[in-house]
Amino acid sequence: MSLDVRTVTAPEFADWMKAVGTGFLTPNTPGEELVADRVAQVDLSRVQGAFDAGRCVATFRSFAQQLTVVGGGTVTADAISGVTVTPTHRRRGLLSRMMATDLAAAKERGEPLASLIAAEYPIYGRYGFGPATWTAEWEVSVHRAGLDPRRSGQPEGGGRIELVDGADVRKLGPEVHARLARLRPGVVSRDERWWQQHTGSGLRPEHEKWTEPFYVVHRTADGEVDGLMVYGADDKWGDAKQPLNTATVRDLIALNPAAERALWHYLCSIDWITTVRSGYRAPDDLLPLLLPDPRAARMVTNADWLWLRMLDVPRALEARTYGVEASLVLDVRDDAGLAGGRFLLDVSDSGARCTPTTRSADLALGVGELAALYLGDESLRRLVDLGRAEELRAGAVATGDAVFRTGRRPWCPDVF
Repeated sequence: MSLDVRTVTAPEFADWMKAVGTGFLTPNTPGEELVADRVAQVDLSRVQGAFDAGRCVATFRSFAQQLTVVGGGTVTADAISGVTVTPTHRRRGLLSRMMATDLAAAKERGEPLASLIAAEYPIYGRYGFGPATWTAEWEVSVHRAGLDPRRSGQPEGGGRIELVDGADVRKLGPEVHARLARLRPGVVSRDERWWQQHTGSGLRPEHEKWTEPFYVVHRTADGEVDGLMVYGADDKWGDAKQPLNTATVRDLIALNPAAERALWHYLCSIDWITTVRSGYRAPDDLLPLLLPDPRAARMVTNADWLWLRMLDVPRALEARTYGVEASLVLDVRDDAGLAGGRFLLDVSDSGARCTPTTRSADLALGVGELAALYLGDESLRRLVDLGRAEELRAGAVATGDAVFRTGRRPWCPDVF
């Protein structure tokens, strides 16, 4: 029997959710209340499944997401999530069929790019995606950090740390996050449901156990909230009744270095905490250098994170800002035929203009490589050295790096 790949109906959504659990190795049979809650939150026209004799064996969904680009503007991305193929039905082209359908629909809707978090590196490059942000995690040995216990946790400049609860975070968090989004390329939107889920007020599958965390905010001297941290702690004791507890950050938003320093110093000053796990941060996060001894922070994770796929090159490139005045002709290859072509990119302080052109190209690269460059994280020089981009005019690589690179690396704080 041929496999039926199509959009999912409401009565089939419970089976679709069960297939997601199988693919993510979290088997469960969702209850009626949870299914009703989830189906009310999704756009079923963007939920796909592959069915074999009526059983869902592959899953795929997308939703509209706001992505911050360089300069603080946003673009609407086709955010892809819930991608699975049941082990019994791999290597049958199911993901390729669902991806092609979704990307074509996103392009038709006018969304300039698609986004996703890749569970495995090799999967999405063949669909034209490229890693646009990376993530890092540190483990801090508090005793090595060198912080003065008499001053740690006492912010400078008149600020203060304040313990709050989940309800406070649901009120304060969205505005703090919105301000972060205007500052950092790579940040993606969080809706009201996100804040409910991450403060324990939303329904969860049975396999997702909720543990109430601690919530703190940093306030400036005039009372404005400019930082937010959510963290949990374990309960571990060594021989001779010595505390060996680890605090793990679930979320940390800081709008300036002072708030960031205050939040990290506060966490490293809590009694009984001997180790701090930073959670996923930008690879150039300030954390190590905010400690008197940066070697106390050991990097334990460094990996690709947010992947992007261009669907409309001119609109995407015109949405961000650039720090130099320059012109480049880009020959963009796209095997899927969605976004390829030759484009003239003119950038200056007043903005950018990108148009199709027949002029000779300065640089040739794939659509995935352009996505890796888009938020300023990747280097054209590296791509050329790796054989993934080609310089067609002398000096074009240096110009391209000046055009695309940014002073701080982009960062996506969320998984979706």
